[in-house]
Amino acid sequence: MSEKSLTFEYCDNLVQEFEEVIERPILNGTSTYYTGVDLGTACIVLAVLDENYKPVAGAYRYADVVRDGMVVDYIGAVKIVRELKQEIEEKLNTELLYAAAAIPPGTDALDSGAIKNVVQAAGFELTNLLDEPTAANEVLKIENGAVVDIGGGTTGISILKDGKVVYVVDEPTGGTHFSLVVSGAYGMEFKEADKFKRDNRNHKELLPVLKPVIEKVASIINQHIKNYNIEEISLVGGTCCLTGIEAIIEKQTGIYTHKPRNPMFVTPLGIALSCTQEIIE
Repeated sequence: MSEKSLTFEYCDNLVQEFEEVIERPILNGTSTYYTGVDLGTACIVLAVLDENYKPVAGAYRYADVVRDGMVVDYIGAVKIVRELKQEIEEKLNTELLYAAAAIPPGTDALDSGAIKNVVQAAGFELTNLLDEPTAANEVLKIENGAVVDIGGGTTGISILKDGKVVYVVDEPTGGTHFSLVVSGAYGMEFKEADKFKRDNRNHKELLPVLKPVIEKVASIINQHIKNYNIEEISLVGGTCCLTGIEAIIEKQTGIYTHKPRNPMFVTPLGIALSCTQEIIE
């Protein structure tokens, strides 16, 4: 088996383990729990790992408290994170102390304080705050390539060389635009269209409708990677759950494009993997 296949196998296995513990948490008597808090535009995810950094529990909720990577409803964000924290604590019969969080690339000067405050106000000790692509690469383990995070409001592109992020950009095209196209094509209210888009039973029908938006995302990727020697593209973010999106991006870019088992859970797991017991002041 190639090194690339082994890397993808690690990612997909970790995601599968996480999906399983969301439904059936593992009570293994670990001494320490590490939590990754992913405040997404469309969905907030908490991923909990044990002292050996193995998934033991998780929870998520679709929400509208973050837009384009910025917290727009601080009270609502704190409430949801606190509720998800309490939900997991009840299942594990313990208190979750340590958490890490992440911000979209290039927004640290704008919003890192708000995200830090949300996590702390929800009752966590914040131990790390990193950018989302770096977090995702804790799971993807790309050496030379690009991580493309298609979130609700924006598409973040990070280029990695020798495993380190050397270029990041965040562009205003994402899942919201996909939902607007669905809304217009089917005459649905936005929230109904967003829900319709998330149902994978509708993906085969939706792919031709959404192809122009996906091609726009691919053109954004092409624009930002043209000066780099990119060997592979990995897709993360909830919008990438759309069945077939990877084939269109690969065709438009001409670069091998990999989509993990569940792109929505890659970044929160990477955030959790970066969590420590060293508290940020």
